Amino acid sequence: MQLVLLFPGQGSQQAGMGRDIAEVSTEAMNFWKLAERVSRLPLREIYWEGDEDAMINTRALQPALTAVNLNLWRETSKKVSPSGVAGHSLGEFSSLAAAGVLDPATVLELTALRGRLMAEADPEGKGGMAVLLKLDESRAGEIVAEVNAKISEPLLIANYNTPDQLVVSGGKDAVALACKKARERGGRSIELKVGGAFHSPMMRLAADEFAAALRKACWMKPRFPVYCNVNGCAARDSESVKESLIAQMASPVRWIETIRNQYADGARSWLELGPKALLGKMVEPCLGALATSDELLRRDFLGDLESVNQYIS
Repeated sequence: MQLVLLFPGQGSQQAGMGRDIAEVSTEAMNFWKLAERVSRLPLREIYWEGDEDAMINTRALQPALTAVNLNLWRETSKKVSPSGVAGHSLGEFSSLAAAGVLDPATVLELTALRGRLMAEADPEGKGGMAVLLKLDESRAGEIVAEVNAKISEPLLIANYNTPDQLVVSGGKDAVALACKKARERGGRSIELKVGGAFHSPMMRLAADEFAAALRKACWMKPRFPVYCNVNGCAARDSESVKESLIAQMASPVRWIETIRNQYADGARSWLELGPKALLGKMVEPCLGALATSDELLRRDFLGDLESVNQYIS
């Protein structure tokens, strides 16, 4: 079965993440130290000691989670040969390192900068995000339209995670009203603990500044296709990947299309590398009727050294 690697983004962090690998691998520990130097933050103290408030700060989260993802990739790459790769939001940067498009040190520098710019984009905390559950895209779209007609703050669907798990992003009042309307329609809503309205026009100024850093990076041809967040399509050249990433910060994450395009290209096995098993659980809901009931689909998760060793042994 063709294998696709998946790298998660914000929301998959947890206390102690990546510690077991770093404590037995000098290379992995050095990668954490590099992440601390480029971010100028005590990442190991924050995540290994489990400071809950500090863990959700996007300045720290982005380089720290990238260090975890890429240390897991370093271990599995010794025996794993994927046919493609994708990352959800922040995780897309880890996918680029895995595909050889950007070197890992550059990816750490970029994610540290991305975290800082996204945090600075909304210093007053005017933006927010929420997950809408048990509502399809059509009904979620109706809610967004109703909210935008009533409140001047912008609101849009920012993450198309699965057909009935959609994330809205925008001003806090708009997000709160969307949550209320979702419940009135028989759905559920969960407001997310984030530092802004990510993947929305409220990130435009930060995205423009970040684009300058992206253009200066050294981009290489992917070793295997990279499925991009902004359109869900496979990119096979460095220019396409770069232009997609430039648009990513202020654009929706098209995860449903990403998984469906992987399946259409022959993927039947998915391996998630990150602290929690989140993306693997989205595969079958995204595919829906596309996958036959008797078709063998494999969804594995590698989140610690023990699971890595079992998988590659």
